[in-house]
Amino acid sequence: MNEAVLLLILAVSFLGWKTKNLSGSGAIAAFFTGITVVSAFGWRGLVVLGAFFGTSSLWSKFRSSAKAEIEKKLAKTSERDWQQVLANGGSALIFSLLYIITDDAIYMLGAISSLAAANADTWASEIGPLSKSDPISIRNLARVEKGSSGAVSLLGTLASLAGSLLIALVSILLFKEISIISAILITCAGFFGSLADTMLGAYLQIEYRCHRCGLVTESPEHCGVKAEGLKGFSFINNEFVNFSASFLAGFLTIMISNVIR
Repeated sequence: MNEAVLLLILAVSFLGWKTKNLSGSGAIAAFFTGITVVSAFGWRGLVVLGAFFGTSSLWSKFRSSAKAEIEKKLAKTSERDWQQVLANGGSALIFSLLYIITDDAIYMLGAISSLAAANADTWASEIGPLSKSDPISIRNLARVEKGSSGAVSLLGTLASLAGSLLIALVSILLFKEISIISAILITCAGFFGSLADTMLGAYLQIEYRCHRCGLVTESPEHCGVKAEGLKGFSFINNEFVNFSASFLAGFLTIMISNVIR
């Protein structure tokens, strides 16, 4: 890795911190994730990672005032800390390390698919709430408040598919190792990862209710008091779900690629 690329990763991480897209810990996590991905795939890997981080950051700022109420339901804000960075990029980091160790291109597909899933989920989370109608819970098919875990909307679903497709298109343009079939697989795996995220959010992710204001939230504390658990497991928070879904997308791609290659 040359010094110019190293400085670029450092600059992007610093810029993410200055623009409040990343916290201090988030910037450090993003820096080391970028170093690992570039060590595995060179500048092309950095472009794919940048496509995810850049577009996700843009969508998080797009019409942010319209999404301000939704943030009250979340345990975290749009300023990503190290947990959120690794929840979305940790799977790509793991598959990148496996590629470095084995030099097997199948782990490249795993890394890219995990980023496709992270991008799909982020686009759905940032664009879906802008829908005119409330989403539908997949648990009971009832309309629920925007920002609720395990809920879907047509706009959010289309955004999810578009987010996964973008990563696949960027990758097929950059990597000669990625065929049209591989790009289709990446798109489908990324979209599937986003759906898995929704399923985990609906049935397993922890959810609370505030005793004071009655708001259903992902945060264990609200209005300065401890919130009451409604469903899910305490250790399965949003970061756990995000990481699991993106890892599942990468793992699925690796398994299918092993069968067809």
